[in-house]
Amino acid sequence: MTTFHLVRHASHDLLGRVLAGRRIDAPLNQTGQLEARMLAFRLECEPVARVISSPRRRARETSGAIAEALRLDVEIAAELDEHDAGEWSGLAFDVLQSDPRWRRWNEQRGAMRPPGGETMAELQARVVGYLHDLRDRHPGEALVLVTHAEPIRAALMYARDIVFDSFLQVEVPIASTTTIVLDGHHDLARTPSSRLTQRGAA
Repeated sequence: MTTFHLVRHASHDLLGRVLAGRRIDAPLNQTGQLEARMLAFRLECEPVARVISSPRRRARETSGAIAEALRLDVEIAAELDEHDAGEWSGLAFDVLQSDPRWRRWNEQRGAMRPPGGETMAELQARVVGYLHDLRDRHPGEALVLVTHAEPIRAALMYARDIVFDSFLQVEVPIASTTTIVLDGHHDLARTPSSRLTQRGAA
């Protein structure tokens, strides 16, 4: 069995106002630093073998607090990077609301591609493929993966067989932990051996 603790990074000042994406490498704010320490405290009792992070600063700072508590190094994986929102990265949500393509994206996630960005299917294939690869390479271990809302959401939609257009059914709170347990024989999707639990913000 391989256990994955999927952690959404902690708070930063642009949260809810700007689509930071891959363009703005926002640091954690004071609230986020506290949330990161709470995440570290929560995971300290888990037998974690590795801490792996998205390359984004908000994820690296969150994973750094966790790794320090667990006395581990942080590994960086491009597979855990934020969803590539293309031209929309770095724009305020107020600006995005006036773009009809943005509205279609939030109504038809299965059919739309952000301008110059990544489809939900591509994101899901990237994340789910990485989970299965880690499962094969680290049987019996528990891994902390610090990433972003959309990569975690994509994995959960795959596991729960939720279509992309229904993405709002899957909530991934800031500084939350979602745990997935996989055995060595089954795909992530809809198997009795794939157990999902989720804990909200610290």
